[in-house]
Amino acid sequence: MIIRRLNTKDADFAAKFSELVAVDSSVDPEITRRAEAIVEDVRKRGDEAVLEYTNRFDHMDAKSMEEFRLTEEDLKKALEALPEDQKQALKTAAQRIRSFHEHEIGQSWSITEKDGTKLGIRYIPLDSVGLYVPGGKAAYPSSVLMNAMPAHVAGVGRIVMVVPTPGGKPNQLVLAAAALAGVKECYTIGGAQAVAAMAYGTKTIPAVDKIVGPGNAYVAAAKRYVFGTVGIDMIAGPSEILVICDGKTNPDWIAMDLFSQAEHDELAQAILLTPDAEFADKVEESIKRQLPNMSRKEIIEASLKNRGAIIVTDSIDEACRVADTIAPEHLELSVEEPEKYADKIHHAGALFLGAYTCEALGDYCAGPNHVLPTSRTARYSSPLGVWDFQKRMSVLQVSKEGAEKLGHVADVLARGEFLTAHSASSMYRVSELEKK
Repeated sequence: MIIRRLNTKDADFAAKFSELVAVDSSVDPEITRRAEAIVEDVRKRGDEAVLEYTNRFDHMDAKSMEEFRLTEEDLKKALEALPEDQKQALKTAAQRIRSFHEHEIGQSWSITEKDGTKLGIRYIPLDSVGLYVPGGKAAYPSSVLMNAMPAHVAGVGRIVMVVPTPGGKPNQLVLAAAALAGVKECYTIGGAQAVAAMAYGTKTIPAVDKIVGPGNAYVAAAKRYVFGTVGIDMIAGPSEILVICDGKTNPDWIAMDLFSQAEHDELAQAILLTPDAEFADKVEESIKRQLPNMSRKEIIEASLKNRGAIIVTDSIDEACRVADTIAPEHLELSVEEPEKYADKIHHAGALFLGAYTCEALGDYCAGPNHVLPTSRTARYSSPLGVWDFQKRMSVLQVSKEGAEKLGHVADVLARGEFLTAHSASSMYRVSELEKK
């Protein structure tokens, strides 16, 4: 068996389903301890510690932090040196991602009440952001675009990118993507030491206000530890895809869509929900037939065995209800008339409508962000966007008439909370105005 089969009609479905979708929120205490120790060491020793850990973990022999610095010109050179097909693909993806995120920019607003009191909200970009880009087992230029572009669109003043380069060889696609996304400051460091450097600052790397981007367990532990000193985007879990299909999409397409997330990680989750049992058989057959040809077949097989499933439901409506309990990172609604069912989905990081909208397009170039909530957090959180790089500031300008009216209200409430200075603060103004 490569992938388990379930049916919502089975008497033991609830128990098996609960086991399937259980989220392992445990954190390895040893990894946490090591990551936190590295962070604290960098906090105390700064550049010296960053240099030491980077040389040790990335098998390098740098003599100073300057050897890890890449200039804006270095990034531009990487872009210009790319083969034309890669350059054009990156430019197309960057343009689409930028265009999409330009619609997310928060607009400041204000209202003026009858007495002249003005109330409103100002949207302000963050001063600085640190972007962590994985660079160990694989390189992810798409992550650069998805994290840096909304920051750039938001108007962030300083975008710092860190990317580990084991052996000292940076990936040129990653650097080229950074050039397209408006990054002007880059360091070839990674791990918990890079997170610490951005959070607390060193002589070479001034601290940032927020850190975004995925990483390994050490990076996640470090981000968790520095949260509060800086903001973070999220602690992401393994990748997830859930496909709802009415049986009218090519089963090979659906099998490959499941593979597209399963190939990320042995703990990734890929699930198909369909009311058509014969179609479920066809997808299972396609999985068996196509798997031997996949370059990451061992990872895919382990993922499907560990956490994958094909679930036969009574209807598409029931499939939507089941999907909502899972709240997946990616949800493909591969059915005829997908708009008919779209409003039945309330919990998903991203919703892909129709047979031609494969999740992979969202990963690279469709436009919406691929940094999405995982591990059922789509119940209460959202994709990364421009709003993650802007903050809101309340603005109040109370008129004399408003101060007199609101002052009495504040006075009553403040005395109810036994906060006499609050009461006096408002009533001093009221008393002065009433004298006039």
